[in-house]
Amino acid sequence: MRPFMRQLVAMTAIPLARSKTTTAAPSLLKVSDTLHERRRFTDGEVAAYVGVSGDRNPVHMDDAFARDVGGFEHGRVVHGMLVASLFPALIAAHFPGAVYARQTLKFVAPVYVGEEVLVQVEALSIRATATKYMVRFATKCFTGDGVSSLAIDGEAMAVLPSLHLRDNS
Repeated sequence: MRPFMRQLVAMTAIPLARSKTTTAAPSLLKVSDTLHERRRFTDGEVAAYVGVSGDRNPVHMDDAFARDVGGFEHGRVVHGMLVASLFPALIAAHFPGAVYARQTLKFVAPVYVGEEVLVQVEALSIRATATKYMVRFATKCFTGDGVSSLAIDGEAMAVLPSLHLRDNS
């Protein structure tokens, strides 16, 4: 097995440090419905992402460098794209077979290794096609206890096979 494949397998084998909180979901998705999840990224997950992505920027790997050179007061930061990967994961968890078609992202504030984030997707519009549904979602990630500390802001388009929400509680 190639080294990057071993790292990918190792990353997927890491138990998720996740505490799920999902709104009481109606049986069918409608505009303004929101799904959310709380999550922390561990040292091991960040290291695995470094191995898979090749992004060896020291702000992700070295606390002193992140503080002194990067200006990140609490040390190492999680890769923005690793945090953003929670958006399609959350959608697919509730809509198996969903295809993530588009994503815009604005990285507003850092997410530190070990810091809890709240990831949220909100249905903004739903368009039915002959066999599927095109859904535009607002995508937001917050740090800390509430929605006052925005870390990532964006929008996504996903193609859903159904509007039936799968309950993952």
